[in-house]
Amino acid sequence: MKVIATTRNTQGSGASRRLRRADKLPGIVYGGNTPATPIELEHNPIFYALRKEKFHASILTMELDGKEELVVLRAFQLHPYKPQVMHIDFQRIAADEKVTMRVPLHFINEEEAPAVKLDKNLISHAVSYVEVTCLPKELPEFIQVDLSGLTTGSTFHASQLVLPEGVTVHNKTGEDFAVASVIVKAEEEIAGDEAATEEAATEAPAA
Repeated sequence: MKVIATTRNTQGSGASRRLRRADKLPGIVYGGNTPATPIELEHNPIFYALRKEKFHASILTMELDGKEELVVLRAFQLHPYKPQVMHIDFQRIAADEKVTMRVPLHFINEEEAPAVKLDKNLISHAVSYVEVTCLPKELPEFIQVDLSGLTTGSTFHASQLVLPEGVTVHNKTGEDFAVASVIVKAEEEIAGDEAATEEAATEAPAA
């Protein structure tokens, strides 16, 4: 994904307000061996890009004053109630240096898990993303979490994630944290669900 920016020569809150009135977005790019550079970008392309999951977990190509460099999104600020991005931060990265990034989790096969299919329980997603460390070229867009093996009373831990080669989970605490776990339904809840299912099946032919 590509971001086009130009160096911002004027700074301060007044200058930023003037940029926003002109549908521009003030920002900054920092890191590497280059001093932090104030930048400006077209607002709307960034506003819509921020709605895409991939934009938050990808290595981006920034064309700054016609010169391309690799960056990652680090922070952004939204207006409290207007559909407007107020400020955005990018960090420069090197192709041969590892980065730590948040990567979203995509949960699959939940309905096939014995805890759900046989025992009528629920599965709770403890986290929606994990931080991983890898080279930029190895960064996955997302990590798939197959829950088909979860049984009643079991928990899916970070150590069970299937990661691409060269990718490791960045775990500050060192604990094997839970990614998903089974919530056991009370017997009366299960009975209520079964009764509702039977009632719907009875009413369907009549409808």
